[in-house]
Amino acid sequence: MTGGPWLVRIFGHDRPRLTHELLSLLDEQGAVLEDMEQLVVRERLTLDVLVRLDGFDGDIPTTLRLLTDWGSGHGLSVTASLVESRSSRAELPRHAVTVLGERLSAGGLAAVTEAIARSGGNIDRIVRLATKPVIAYDFAVIVDDPDAMRRSLMEVAHDHRLDIAVQAGGLERRAKRLVVMDVDSTLIADEVIELLADEAGVGARVAEITARAMAGELDFEGSLRERVRLLAGLDAAAIERARRRIRLTPGARTFVATLQRLGAKVAIISGGFTPFTDWLRSELDLDHAFANTLELRDGVLTGEVLGRVVDRARKAELLAEIAAAEGIPLSQTVAIGDGANDLDMLAAAGLGIAFNAKPLVRRQVGTTVSVPYLDAILFMLGLRGRDVDRSE
Repeated sequence: MTGGPWLVRIFGHDRPRLTHELLSLLDEQGAVLEDMEQLVVRERLTLDVLVRLDGFDGDIPTTLRLLTDWGSGHGLSVTASLVESRSSRAELPRHAVTVLGERLSAGGLAAVTEAIARSGGNIDRIVRLATKPVIAYDFAVIVDDPDAMRRSLMEVAHDHRLDIAVQAGGLERRAKRLVVMDVDSTLIADEVIELLADEAGVGARVAEITARAMAGELDFEGSLRERVRLLAGLDAAAIERARRRIRLTPGARTFVATLQRLGAKVAIISGGFTPFTDWLRSELDLDHAFANTLELRDGVLTGEVLGRVVDRARKAELLAEIAAAEGIPLSQTVAIGDGANDLDMLAAAGLGIAFNAKPLVRRQVGTTVSVPYLDAILFMLGLRGRDVDRSE
């Protein structure tokens, strides 16, 4: 009698050597191993083994009885069932749906799974990526129309206040080799021009213009020059005082350190100013830093910006220039930002992420992160909590 393939499933309390004993028993019975997957949740083991018994000289019921007896001796549940010779889904491409939030309710995740099913998707696997600083899950999904699924999931993200990313699965997702960030309200929790404005006593006026510019209501270059003119007369000491007030976004050091350990290049492109980005580059050992240059005359700000302003278009150009210099295709880049002046850069990158972004940006960018932890973005890249280099 021949048979197979058989899916043998073992469930029960985990302990060392169970997998060894099971495989040894199957080998003694002449089984051919085709596949195996194991999961342990709260010390409870689920072990699936796919074996083929073609050409087996004895009788299959005896082998299955031996497996059951072995399991009973260890307090394990053992089941076996005949399955298809070939999986109809094995070669189908997968998309990764990453869901994260400070709290993920069963209702919120139910809405995610319903949106996947409604758009014709089928969940192939679910993996928990992290429990801190956020909860994150990865769903491997087989779907014919990923764009329809993405649109459906974006509605769920809005309604349930979740962050959701949809990406093609496979190596490309985990092969991101360049990460480029905005600075103000992204890498740092501040707007540097507002720190300088406080030193000049024009904080309220500058904050109003900044808010309108980041919301896309004002031309960025014009609004920047208008704000810088209000800073005329500040000296180098005031710039240094403002620099000392910078607060890194929670998780920033962890985010950068983990990327660097993985061999990724990390860059910043800022609509702010070089005294701040130069310090950040040194402090975090970044690979590239670009920003605007303030004109100083006799150690005092003139109120003018030198050279070309780093505006919306320039940010996208710099992303492309950095990628080319590093020999990295744009498909393997990540861009992160929060304001309207980041939109071109976010669109140009292989993955654009709106981080605690303005409403205009959230509406136009497919992947958002709204929790206040920069290192949460690592889970959008498919990393697990244990892969993260905790530096804070």
